[in-house]
Amino acid sequence: MRKIFSYWYVVLIVLFFAGAAGVYIVFGESSYIAVHDNLDLFVAQFRMLKNTGSFFAHGVDVPFLGGVTRDNLPSELSLYTVLYMILPSFAAYAAGYLLKIGIAMGSVWLLARDWYGERFGEYKPLAVLTGFAYGILNVFPAFGIPFASIPLAVYLLRRIYKGPSLKLYVFLFCYPFLSYFSYFGFFILAYLAAAVLWLWVRDRRVPRSLLAAVFVLAAGYVVFEYRLFGVMLFGGTETIRSTMVEADLTAGEILAQGADVWRHGIFHAESVHDRFIWWVCMFYFVYRNQRYMARGDWKGMFRDIYNLLMLVLVFNSAVYGIYNWGAFRGLVETLVPFLKGFQFNRTVFFNPFLWYAAFFIVLQRMYAAPGEPARRAPGGYGRGAGEKGQRANGQDLARQAPGRYGGSAGEKGRPAKVQETVWRAAGTWRRFAANGMALAAIGVVLLSPTRYNDLLDTCKNKALELLKGKHIDEMSYEEFYSEGLFGEIKEDIGYSGEWSVAYGFHPAVLEYNGIATLDGYLGFYPQQYKEDFRRVIAPALDRVEASRIYYDDWGARAYVYSGSEDSVVSNFKSFTAADRDLYIDTEAFGELGGKYIFSRFELSNAEELGLGFVKAYGTEASPYMVYLYEWKQATAGSGRSSGI
Repeated sequence: MRKIFSYWYVVLIVLFFAGAAGVYIVFGESSYIAVHDNLDLFVAQFRMLKNTGSFFAHGVDVPFLGGVTRDNLPSELSLYTVLYMILPSFAAYAAGYLLKIGIAMGSVWLLARDWYGERFGEYKPLAVLTGFAYGILNVFPAFGIPFASIPLAVYLLRRIYKGPSLKLYVFLFCYPFLSYFSYFGFFILAYLAAAVLWLWVRDRRVPRSLLAAVFVLAAGYVVFEYRLFGVMLFGGTETIRSTMVEADLTAGEILAQGADVWRHGIFHAESVHDRFIWWVCMFYFVYRNQRYMARGDWKGMFRDIYNLLMLVLVFNSAVYGIYNWGAFRGLVETLVPFLKGFQFNRTVFFNPFLWYAAFFIVLQRMYAAPGEPARRAPGGYGRGAGEKGQRANGQDLARQAPGRYGGSAGEKGRPAKVQETVWRAAGTWRRFAANGMALAAIGVVLLSPTRYNDLLDTCKNKALELLKGKHIDEMSYEEFYSEGLFGEIKEDIGYSGEWSVAYGFHPAVLEYNGIATLDGYLGFYPQQYKEDFRRVIAPALDRVEASRIYYDDWGARAYVYSGSEDSVVSNFKSFTAADRDLYIDTEAFGELGGKYIFSRFELSNAEELGLGFVKAYGTEASPYMVYLYEWKQATAGSGRSSGI
């Protein structure tokens, strides 16, 4: 029993995994899952690939946005994609969440063990707890595994630098299976190239092992994301990226934006560090560097890995702000044309890992009880013990146990045995405090109502439903997609792949249910189709300036917009539209092959638009009442077929 208690941190995490898995098993598709950039995007697209058998298909189009190439969607050579190939969609989503946590913990464990070497045994609880805290961050779900695997990339590159081997290069080549080039791979390669140059200058010799790693990792990304590179380099089609309008901020606004993401992060990479970890890290930063300055140890300040992390955090945040400087962005796009439209401000996606790495270092240095004899451990950039009597873990070499937290036995008349007892007690309390702070960070993540905290939302809403009988207006996973309702509609009309649009709900709902859509959400599709679809929705864009700017300056959401409101899509059951008129060009709709309009609201001007009312559909299990309309001039065999 005592041995089990010594692994209390493992027991807590096992209980969490059991509890989280239990929540998703018990509630299943009645769980509450974030919609924005999640259910309205990748989850539906993966289901669409499964419906059409297109995961491995080549030279085919998928039935949304009028038919875009399969190559525009995520590669099948990705762990997250594989989950949706082999599991039902909701099970894949839940498995992705739990797997992300496991990968983060394993990655942090490997990196910490490599970093601290023989002393790692002392820091196992911290490695487990901080790895867990990093893993449960509620970041962009589709890229949760790439976020979680960043420490693994660092670990592999460190091992290669210290002692390259064929096995390590093979692992590095396969790393993109866990990553994603556009969000992470490009920047990992850029950081790695910068490290090669820096080490080359510092050591006055080429770090051949890391230079080879650049080419191996780049080759891995090309192989595992061959579809993306094929479209980028050989597609030859102008995409909406070429016409997206980015902000052009003033110097003051750029500084303010950089400072804001440094302090608070962004919603796709919510590290919630501002609620607890930031305060710990900033207090330690001031305390630590004040001590360096008091001793005049400027070299030690420069060599401290903690300060390097703080510097990279500032750099990443500054790049995020500078991206919105039009002149600089234009210079980059002129020098490197294929980066036009590429968001190189995604450096900020690495900040969650850096904040939690910095937090780990603070706790590790608390663990390292004062007075321990200096041992070889990572100090300035991993070189071992620091200089000028400065220990790698932040303690002075002058402080030696078991005296007065160092010094000789019996100093100031204190017996050596008493001093040793005090020293050990202090170490115990420091470890206790460090573990408590790690648990506090975990609690902050689990209990913060962030955009993608699905576990908290599900537990909270289910508690309100079951214990208090409260009606939850937000849609659950199964309500959002309403498979039963749309299956009934398809069967009733004998649906066979006709092109359609959604009004009043996300096109992803139709895509998930096997209905081909002219509308959709994708950040990378042909510019020509954006212009063609604009003709369909022009009447609405002409009436609402915010919608016009949103579509013309961005265009990733090719939706049927309202002619009087900023938005008519919602994941709330009680949502209604004030204006029941539909503002579209039905002639342009017909020219694109459109036949059906699935509307959440009964349209008041259907006859005027030349639309025929088919039927209203609804079920007790679905929050939608779907009014189905048909373009009267659409006849069997006319227009394009999706091929479903």
